[in-house]
Amino acid sequence: MTDRYDLAIAGASFAGLTAARRAAERGLRVVVLERKPEPGAQVHTTGILVKEAADLLDPPAHLVRSVPGVRLYAPSLKSIDLTSPGYHFLTTDTPGLLRWLAERAVAAGAELRLGEPLDTAESDGGTVRLPEHGIEAAFLLGADGAKSRVADLFGLGRNRRYLVGLETEYDNVGGVDGRFLHTFLDSRLAPGYIGWVAPGPHVTQVGLACKRADKPVLAAFIERIGTVFDLSEATVVERRSGLIPCGGCVSPLGRDNVLLVGDAAGMVSPMTAGGIFTALDHAAAIADAIADRQAGKAVDPLALARASYPRFTFKRWMRRGLDLGPPNWLYNLMVGTAPMRWLARLVYFHTKGLKSKKAWREAVGRGGS
Repeated sequence: MTDRYDLAIAGASFAGLTAARRAAERGLRVVVLERKPEPGAQVHTTGILVKEAADLLDPPAHLVRSVPGVRLYAPSLKSIDLTSPGYHFLTTDTPGLLRWLAERAVAAGAELRLGEPLDTAESDGGTVRLPEHGIEAAFLLGADGAKSRVADLFGLGRNRRYLVGLETEYDNVGGVDGRFLHTFLDSRLAPGYIGWVAPGPHVTQVGLACKRADKPVLAAFIERIGTVFDLSEATVVERRSGLIPCGGCVSPLGRDNVLLVGDAAGMVSPMTAGGIFTALDHAAAIADAIADRQAGKAVDPLALARASYPRFTFKRWMRRGLDLGPPNWLYNLMVGTAPMRWLARLVYFHTKGLKSKKAWREAVGRGGS
C-alpha cells in the first residue's frame, strides 16, 4: 500500500521541522522521516540562536536563555566586551527545542515517522517514490544534515569543506558571566575557528571547533580556560561532536521536485558557522513555494531556492583568511583595537553591527563600545 503526500521531508532538523509545519499550515499533506528515535536525540549543534532566529521561532521561555553580549578573548586571555543595542542571543536546551518544534509540526497536521532512515528514493520528475516507506510525494525536501542522503541519492551538490566541532555540557561551572557568550581566539587550540563557553538555560556549554584537517583537543582548551572559570566542581552532563559545513551553499541545490535545505544545502555561514536562522527562514519560504505550486500557481520552488539561498561571497573569502591560521601574536595585538571591535561587532551582530563607513570612522575615533 502506498501513501500519497504533497511533501516528504528527510530529517527532523530545524529546517525540516520548520518546513513541515509551514507546509502543513498551508494545507499540504506532509510526512517527515527521521532516522533517530526521537527529535533532538544526538544533536550536533550548539543551538545558539541569533536574535533574528529567536524572533522567527518565539520559543518557550523555559527552553532558552537570553544573552545580550559577547566577550571575546585573545590567546593571552585579554578580553573585550561587545554589545549592540536591541540585540541579543538565545542559548537553548537544543534537544528540548527540537522536540517542541516537532510537536508544533505535528499539531499543524504533519506526520512524523521516527526511526525511519531514508535509504532509497527515486523520482521521475513529477513524483518522488520512497518504496521502503510506502510513500509517493510531489516533492522531496532534503533537510538531513551535512552528509545528506538525499544529495547522494539524487546526485546533488555535496558539502566538501567542514569544521570539526566538539562540545561538552557541564553543571556547576563557576565564574561564568551570564551576560556574555565567551568566545576564544587561539590558532593553536582552535585553528580556523574559535572556542566558546556559553551559559545555557540549564547547563554551561564548553566547545571548540577547528579546520577538519586539524584535530580539536577539547581537554587542552578546558585546561586553558581553567584560569578564567572554575571547573573544579563541574560535572559532565552530555558530550557531542559533529561536522559543520563551511564551504557555502552546494550546487546543484536540487533537481525537478527534489531540493536541499539547511546544512544539507551548505546553508551555514563559512565565517561564523551559524546556520539556524537561514535554515528557518529559507525552509519556510520553500514550503510556501511548494504550497503555491500545489495550489496551481506558476511558482518554481527550485528556481526560488537558486535565486534566494545565500551566496556567502564575502564570508567565504574571510573563511580562506581564517584557514591560513592568523598567528596568536597577531590576535593578541588586535584584540582591543578599534578596527577589531568594528569587525567583531559586524561578525557577531550582523545587521545590527557597525557597517557603514561613517560608523567605521566613529569606531576608530572613539575606540568602539
